[in-house]
Amino acid sequence: MIKIGIINVSDRASAGVYEDIPGKAVVQFLTEWLTSEWEPVYRVIPDEQDQLEATMIELADVEGCCLVVTTGGTGPALRDVTPEATEAVCQKMLPGFGELMRQESLKYVPTAILSRQTAGIRNQTLILNLPGKPTAIGQCLSVVFPAIPYCIDLIGGPFLTTDEAVMKVFRPKS
Repeated sequence: MIKIGIINVSDRASAGVYEDIPGKAVVQFLTEWLTSEWEPVYRVIPDEQDQLEATMIELADVEGCCLVVTTGGTGPALRDVTPEATEAVCQKMLPGFGELMRQESLKYVPTAILSRQTAGIRNQTLILNLPGKPTAIGQCLSVVFPAIPYCIDLIGGPFLTTDEAVMKVFRPKS
């Protein structure tokens, strides 16, 4: 079974102050797009870098997730540490993911330049940082997802398939 990790990084959601809507949005998008059988490995944690690093390592190394998607913690606020945690646990960074997400977000809000989303590779796991707002999650994830299955192919992960009517991915012709 293909496993995909979803981590909502939020002090308030992890404390039960409000419902975890961002993580649920990721699950909804992936459920609509993927035709591969997959299961979510789901976590809601506070904005604590050590805890986030440990959770990413657990999902990649212990759970065997081919993809780990984080939501939240990508802004400039003092408690926003998701990119730092991602960089700390990855062997390779893929800055093009963040560049494309910011470019897309600028179509909607001028504050997209404050976002620090990024992506990186830990062993055979792609780790992707998304913003925390469900609308922005959809905008950002939909623009980068066409490259995700091929990236996972390149790092030795499982072959992800999608419903081409709703999410067309790119793979070079072999």
